[in-house]
This record gives sequence, structure tokens and C-alpha cells, in this order.
Amino acid sequence: MNTTITVLPRRRRYPSDTTDTEWEILAPLLPVPACTTPTGGHPEAHPRQEIVDAIRYVVDNGCKWRALPSDFPPWKTVYGFFARWAKNGVLEYVRYQLRRQIRVTAGRCARPVTAIIDSQSVKAAETVSRDTRGFDGAKLINGRKRHLIVDIQGLLMTVKVAAADVTDRDAARKMLPELRERNPEYLMWADNGYTGLADWARNDLDLTFEVVKKPPNQVGFKVLPRRWTVERSLSWLMRAEPSSLAA
Repeated sequence: MNTTITVLPRRRRYPSDTTDTEWEILAPLLPVPACTTPTGGHPEAHPRQEIVDAIRYVVDNGCKWRALPSDFPPWKTVYGFFARWAKNGVLEYVRYQLRRQIRVTAGRCARPVTAIIDSQSVKAAETVSRDTRGFDGAKLINGRKRHLIVDIQGLLMTVKVAAADVTDRDAARKMLPELRERNPEYLMWADNGYTGLADWARNDLDLTFEVVKKPPNQVGFKVLPRRWTVERSLSWLMRAEPSSLAA
């Protein structure tokens, strides 16, 4: 006697789960299953939405892959999808397309022409090796530094994580050429930590690079033009992530 086992969809219960509206936007941006291509492949055993929900759960909670709740697909399966998508540029493509959609909806051109760069040093966990951490003497932080480039709305364009002792200028010299390969027009805004890059950016990258300096008589905190956008993005990261992901 043959018995058919029906696998019921996972009940959506976590704040990180995608909504139906979110999934309608995300699903078309993912690669088609291998089994539907001419080269073929095994049918996927788990719905794509559950794979994405599991990845979002790890990012949102900062847990180990092995600590995924049992109602998700097996962690090895989830990690396999994540690793392949990251290696093949799928995650970057999704971010790029989502940013385009948000900008067009806001009445802006799909491709940014103005960007802001900044960095943030964060303490590293004890498990972070000495080879990938450093000491930021300005902030007195032993850990890592994340370097962000965002558009005028604060949407992420590119990110680089380095040891905290890597200077902003050195990180920018690696990030900006890569960014210019994908985007032909740019006006870049930065703070004093990037002073001295204007000539290099203009001569080598044909990029307008402007430093927004604090007023000479400024006392205390003051919101500065352009710079506040990326600082807000850094604040979003700190408020949205678990502490274990800060490093």
C-alpha cells in the first residue's frame, strides 16, 4: 500500500519572515531552479521562500547556521544556497535591483550619480582572529571597521569590512575603482578622514570627490550637509543588527 506524505508549508512566525508582498518582489530576482534549465538538475526539495526566510533569520538574529530552528529547511541546505548566491553575485544583484526600484518609486533616476562614503569601527568578538582585527587609535576601538558607500537616500551601494586599523583613505582607494567600473558618473561626498583623495580621484578615476568639513567654530554635535545621510545608514545598521553581528 502506497502512502503519500504531504509536506505542509512552514507556518510563518518570525519577524524576519518575508511577507507575501516582499516575496512577490524578491522571487523574480533569484536565479531559476537548475532543474528548469537546459542543463538540468535535481528538483529543489524545499520552497525558495523558506530558504530565503532561513537566511534572513540568521542575519536578523546573528545565530550560527547550525542553530537554525527545526521548522526551517536543514541548515546545510540553507547555507549551500547562501554560499552559491553570494559567490555568483546573486545577493549583490538583488540589492542593486531593489535599490533601483526604490529610487524610481521616489521619483529619482534608477542609477545614482551622487554618493557618500564613511566608515564605522566596531568592537570584535573574542573569537575574531588577530589577523582580521586591528586597533582604531582615533576611536580607541579594537576590532573591525566597515566602510560604506551609499546613495543620496542612504541605500547601500557597496561595503567593505576590514581591520579597524585600516585608514579611511586606504579603504577608499580600493573601493572607489571597483565602484567606478559599474557606475560611469559620480560625485562623492566624504568627511575629513578622506582628505587628500580629491586629486587622485579626479586624475585616476575622473571622479569628483568633495570633503564636507565641519565649521571652524562648531561646538557640539551638528548635522552636516550630505554627511548625515551615510551616518544615518550606519545608525540603521547598529539598530537593526544583533550585537553578535557588529563584528
